[in-house]
Amino acid sequence: MLRVRILIIAVIMSSVSPLQAQKATSKFVSKYADLAIALKEKWGIPVSIILGVSTLESGSGTSINCKQLNNYFGVTGKNHLKHRRTMYKQYASAEESFDDFCGIISRKKYYPKLKNNMSYQTWLAAMNHGNYAGAKDVWVSRVTNIIKKQGLYKYDK
Repeated sequence: MLRVRILIIAVIMSSVSPLQAQKATSKFVSKYADLAIALKEKWGIPVSIILGVSTLESGSGTSINCKQLNNYFGVTGKNHLKHRRTMYKQYASAEESFDDFCGIISRKKYYPKLKNNMSYQTWLAAMNHGNYAGAKDVWVSRVTNIIKKQGLYKYDK
């Protein structure tokens, strides 16, 4: 009987977690949508790419690097943490992190051809080919899933 109760509780807990994650992602997207739209205008990078990559890389704003360093994209560089050694760059604000990501992308070989192209699939393929992420196809699949589930492509129109 005790095993059955534990199993039922485990099933209930596992079914709540994805819903909570979905809510956290929706909240994250709502919070940073205006910033991503402004950066789309400034840099010509689709909102879906900016929000999709940041959602994945920061765990919808919940990762330790995001919380301690304002690092929403897993960018490496200098930081001023004293209690934790890490290779990730520290930013003064989320806005600075998002803008730096766009600046990094703007220095890639594929950027001039893709600037103002709002096809997230084309951007992800180019970023993957340009070795943006170490996980390669898995990374593309995860970002694509976020873009589709959250309807981020709607911001690109």
